[in-house]
Amino acid sequence: MESETEMVAFPLLLTPIETNYRACTIPYRFPSDNPKKATPTELQWINVFLNSIASFKKRAETDSTVPDAPLRAEKFAQRYGDILEDFKKDPESHGGPPDGILLCRLRELILRELGFIDIFKKVKDEENAKAISLFKNVVQLNDAIVDEPKRLENLVRGIFAGNIFDLGSAELAEVFSRDGMSFLASSQNLVPRPWVIDDLDTFKVKWSKKTWKKVVIFVDNSGADIVLGILPFARELLRCGSQVVLAANDMPSINDVTYTELIEIIAKLKDENGQLMGVDMSNLLVANSGNDLPVIDLTRVSQVLAYLASDADLVILEGMGRGIETNLYAQFKCDSLKIGMVII
Repeated sequence: MESETEMVAFPLLLTPIETNYRACTIPYRFPSDNPKKATPTELQWINVFLNSIASFKKRAETDSTVPDAPLRAEKFAQRYGDILEDFKKDPESHGGPPDGILLCRLRELILRELGFIDIFKKVKDEENAKAISLFKNVVQLNDAIVDEPKRLENLVRGIFAGNIFDLGSAELAEVFSRDGMSFLASSQNLVPRPWVIDDLDTFKVKWSKKTWKKVVIFVDNSGADIVLGILPFARELLRCGSQVVLAANDMPSINDVTYTELIEIIAKLKDENGQLMGVDMSNLLVANSGNDLPVIDLTRVSQVLAYLASDADLVILEGMGRGIETNLYAQFKCDSLKIGMVII
């Protein structure tokens, strides 16, 4: 399912990778657990994925690019539901024991086998268009903040506010379907600091030294997340003299932005001088990460991304899938930041 070119390890992972890196943050089981019996953690996560089937089925049913979409959507729900129930009975079935990566991969595999390549495309396009119309206003509000630490905090809050647009969560998908989401309202309604994990003050100190020559950002969702959260933040890094590499998925998965979609978004945001609201874009690069899931195993990235990232001195993993469910404890040879919104 990943890009057909050979995948390689992300070059900035702390070595030896075999002993220093595990992609999945939460261990579903331990070596002492009975291999034939699902653990309580496995059962909890299997149920999370079971509860999300209805929202995926609903999206698939309305995919106008797929003949007999309602029938195929029903097949998806049945097949994926059966696999998840099988894991409850035998954790070693279907390539198990299960973890977050395997559960996501099996869901995508079934969808693609049934002809569903991008069931969230319609909502992604709609949210991208809305966010693009707000981009100028959001950037102007940020630029109006003269105090640099306060401006940085506002940009970080913008990333949190945008990251709420995550339709992989059954609860958020329901909220979005019912009420929609407002970026500005989300920004104003963020919980006050200190956050659950809050290293913002340390990040501000690092930022003030302006020592990062190249920053790699693994991006997450379409819409407000990428357009109003990440891109204003990346623009600020460009203003500070950093080169910025945005790493986006090779193939669609949930409402995550893809490499080709991100290129199109940036093209639409360019001003008449080919700049990003007055900021030169020659140091902004978009890379295909080679990934096709809403989570990421950093031992498998595209060769292009590995090449571009080899001399980076800051790695940012954004979003719950890439920065929390996977890679929260990943260690790098350079500075790193994991940033995402957890909905409880």
